[in-house]
Amino acid sequence: DVKDCRIVIIGREEHLYLEGGIIYGGIYSLEARIKRNSPLSTHHHKAMKSRQPQQPKERRRVGIMCTSSSSYDLVKSFVSGGVGGLAAVLVGHPFDLVKVRMQTGATAGTSVFGTMRQTLASEGIRGLYRGVSAPIFAVSPIYAISFWGYDFGKLLVQMSKSSSSSESAKEAPLSIPELCIAGGISALPTTAIMAPTERIKCLLQVQTASSTNAPKYNGMMDCAVQIFRSGGIRSLYKGTVLTLMRDVPGSIAWFGVYEVTKKQLVKWQGVEDPSRLSMSAVIVAGGLAGMACWTVSIPADVLKSRFQTAEEGKYRGVVDVYRHLIKTDGPGALFTGIRPALIRAFPANAACFLSMELTKKALG
Repeated sequence: DVKDCRIVIIGREEHLYLEGGIIYGGIYSLEARIKRNSPLSTHHHKAMKSRQPQQPKERRRVGIMCTSSSSYDLVKSFVSGGVGGLAAVLVGHPFDLVKVRMQTGATAGTSVFGTMRQTLASEGIRGLYRGVSAPIFAVSPIYAISFWGYDFGKLLVQMSKSSSSSESAKEAPLSIPELCIAGGISALPTTAIMAPTERIKCLLQVQTASSTNAPKYNGMMDCAVQIFRSGGIRSLYKGTVLTLMRDVPGSIAWFGVYEVTKKQLVKWQGVEDPSRLSMSAVIVAGGLAGMACWTVSIPADVLKSRFQTAEEGKYRGVVDVYRHLIKTDGPGALFTGIRPALIRAFPANAACFLSMELTKKALG
């Protein structure tokens, strides 16, 4: 619970503050020269003399971080991110199904709610959650790694500042652009799980059930096994580059808008600590963050959906998917599915961030 402290490092006083388990204040690159005859106070001089009797001069790099607190904060981010992701899937999956079917041409000429009505009529409520097993199975680790990656990205950015910036810059909190960089970093480790999950989810979502034609895949595991048997691990990870092209800028917008909105809401609500924001404020910040994320990432998502659901050999790569889409459907097709994506984005991401923040508070 320490928010502010002062620490004396070999006779030098540094003003520090704690944020997210990390003590800021330029101390990552602080160098202290320990001299046996240094002009320190008697107390410090005696202590140092007893420790280093034979070394007239020693140079030490002092790196101070609240290790136990920082490690626990990363664990909290991991756990709370998983809970938040589960909430996002349960709230937003029906709209995600509509988005994918619109993007792949499975419901050409049908509106968002028209597609939902059509799905309900032909497949029932279970139809709206077709393909949900894949994201539910993977969503906790994906979101857990994402929020963990964001906090770890902030740590990396802070360490980079400490090694190259002036003392005043080191002591300042991370700026919004720096937080956006951390957000982009968070998307990198999630791709290992996200790419095959998206491949399975999209294939399950585009297939429809009817009385005459049985579905090709009988669930997530059957789909994964069939993909692996037909094309190996490479087929399972088909669309990885497009997943990165979607998620890196999307994560930059996601975390960036969330932080900007929280910063403004802190001023409006007159609180000093962002953790004291009201639940409604977190809902607004999370919902806007989700809408910003999908506005930025929808073109890459369209290309990814088409590439991952296409028959093997139809496209030679990312550029070929793009050229084929522009040639056949025009530039506007890059934003196919943006309406269900944005309709889904606000409630799903509001639920995600609210669940994440509440879980963090519950963990202490």
